[in-house]
Amino acid sequence: MRASSIEAILNSFRSKRIAVIGDIMLDNYIFGHVSRISPEYPVPVVDVTHEDHRLGGAANVALNTLSLGADTMLIGITGADRNRDVLLELFRDRGLATEGLICDTSRPTTSKTRILSQNHHITRVDVESRKEIDVGIEQDILASFEAVINSIDAVVLEDYNKGLLSASLIQQIIASAKARNVPVLVDPKHQNFFAYKGCSVFKPNLSEMAAALGILLHNNDREVEEACLMLQQKIQADTIIVTRSDKGMTLYNGSFTHIAATSLDVADVSGAGDTVIGVLALGVAAGIDIVMNATIANLAAATVCQEVGAVPVKSEKLIKAFRDHLQ
Repeated sequence: MRASSIEAILNSFRSKRIAVIGDIMLDNYIFGHVSRISPEYPVPVVDVTHEDHRLGGAANVALNTLSLGADTMLIGITGADRNRDVLLELFRDRGLATEGLICDTSRPTTSKTRILSQNHHITRVDVESRKEIDVGIEQDILASFEAVINSIDAVVLEDYNKGLLSASLIQQIIASAKARNVPVLVDPKHQNFFAYKGCSVFKPNLSEMAAALGILLHNNDREVEEACLMLQQKIQADTIIVTRSDKGMTLYNGSFTHIAATSLDVADVSGAGDTVIGVLALGVAAGIDIVMNATIANLAAATVCQEVGAVPVKSEKLIKAFRDHLQ
């Protein structure tokens, strides 16, 4: 495949419209350096140099599709608090529409604060609720989806088990999308893992698949293939794509394809899965061959791992990585 082909594929993404439904997070980063231990408790003291706020979870998936030029609709919930205000400002700054942000006053806006020293994580502080949304909020989410379904080319369900994607909502979204031939791509977590039956692309990581199936799974091709066959009996997806960390990914759509990880310098794996599912959604929407699609998504994830914190993929970096590693 020539570099001109990857450029043509990326150009095809720009005409697509993607809906992302899932758990929206605010990622806070506190950067500093450690030079001493606290005299009060034996813990490091971080001298703060600067702070940063970024979009995480489903919002990072949306940033990835938006970054590659697709019109993107994000649907999710926040609390009624200061972190919602920060999210709204980030949405406006990044050019993301805010119409799909539904306020649930019964919970806080999900936020994760990471404290880093010399780009190494010291600790993380989470503020969140994991209870399932109530029926009223569920209907608001479904109504937002139904309002855009006739204009979208694919939908991503991004599940971080923060309560948004209940089994009932999942099944209603998949049924509605299938009735209109809109592909549904899923990034699952442990709860409701098998509720996504009949989706187009199901993308667990290795540990999620092993836990859901209740098996001990080593990261070798034979065991992964056997697990994919077990999973397919339950999930009946068009395609299963298992991300395998340093072993790359395995694709099953009636036959198996193993895609090796790309050897790039890794600074932080945060957000790599968000990039994979976002690029896969664009490729499915554009009708790209699924093996080529997964290969590009795998390479895109490697490029974002070169930076600290969750960041969206950039076309120019993806094209350069393609020329360096795949051409």
